[in-house]
Amino acid sequence: MSLPPLPPLHEPVWVDTPPKLAAMVDDLLLQSIIAVDTESNSLYAYTEQVCLIQFSTHTTDYLVDPLSLADLSALAPVFANPGIEKVFHAVEYDLICLKRDFGFEFNTIFDTMLGGRTLGWRKIGLGSLLEEHFSVAVNKRFQRADWGKRPLKPEELDYARTDTHYLIPLRNLVYDALVEAGRWDLAKENFRQMTLMEIPEPPDPLMNAWQACMQRGFTPRQSTVLYAVCKLREEFAQRMNRPSFKVFSKEILVALAQHMPKTLEELRAVTPLSQRQFDRFGHQLLAAVKRGMKAPLMPSPRRAKPYDEMYHNNLDALRTWRKHQAKLMDVESDVILTRDIMENIAEQNPKNLQDLQPLMDIVPERYQQFGPDILNALDNHTG
Repeated sequence: MSLPPLPPLHEPVWVDTPPKLAAMVDDLLLQSIIAVDTESNSLYAYTEQVCLIQFSTHTTDYLVDPLSLADLSALAPVFANPGIEKVFHAVEYDLICLKRDFGFEFNTIFDTMLGGRTLGWRKIGLGSLLEEHFSVAVNKRFQRADWGKRPLKPEELDYARTDTHYLIPLRNLVYDALVEAGRWDLAKENFRQMTLMEIPEPPDPLMNAWQACMQRGFTPRQSTVLYAVCKLREEFAQRMNRPSFKVFSKEILVALAQHMPKTLEELRAVTPLSQRQFDRFGHQLLAAVKRGMKAPLMPSPRRAKPYDEMYHNNLDALRTWRKHQAKLMDVESDVILTRDIMENIAEQNPKNLQDLQPLMDIVPERYQQFGPDILNALDNHTG
């Protein structure tokens, strides 16, 4: 099979001044379809931020430097314009970052990864798709690059450009496959849902770390000591502007809570601290353990919901139906129905299509295709 025509590779346009941004936006507003991607610095900073935004048209690749531009509001009409299709790969994270950092709103997107999942493709990573369909090899070592540093290396710029350069022809390939499989409406529904996605509340990093490190069998005192050392790590990470896990690991936090060392000798014996970490943090870690041993006991981080027999029976029935339907279509189960919608249906226990419809109003195509089957699944487990 011959390869589809691919856009020629020209030098990408680096956009780091207001005039360059304005010129790029003028070009983007003339397009009916553009490709978009972002790069952030989550592996290198305490609070991540978007450090690069890539755009590709049929003829030009742009690399936008948000670290040099104080105002990116000129991009808002591009993202909000329903007449311009924005093509992403794995759009959810990009939308969260762009909404969080810049407040952008989105209309008309196409996600090549979601499209591939709707088709039941197993290899849906961008690198795998580019290699399989376009014989383009992507150097994956730059996936973990520090996008917040400047200047970026030429090979990093080339990697970033590759993330959007081939997205439009990939989109066309995925679209044709979706239409041929009769699944375009399902995919389009997914894309529309993504544009309506709300930014999740920012997680509490301290509580997240504490809960992630909690071990079965911890006593209330050990849990309290764990909270104290997690708090110290967050303070260090924020001060150093580093991700928490790069200050010291979960294993160190757990060991501190389990053994509650009182001396430097005990600290060295019971924790996998490196010599550098030991020299830098040792005394302060012992002080945090001591605070945790004296502090009021922390409450349990997780409280189980009361058991609801009807809800769990409904949920089991819907899971069984969803798994069967996914097998018929050769897709992952959440392509059929997402967990949040399924759980809401199980809780509301609809008795007819009129009851079910408002529970699926954000997925009307799935309501039309699967509504009667969902009701049958609920009826069968009670009947």
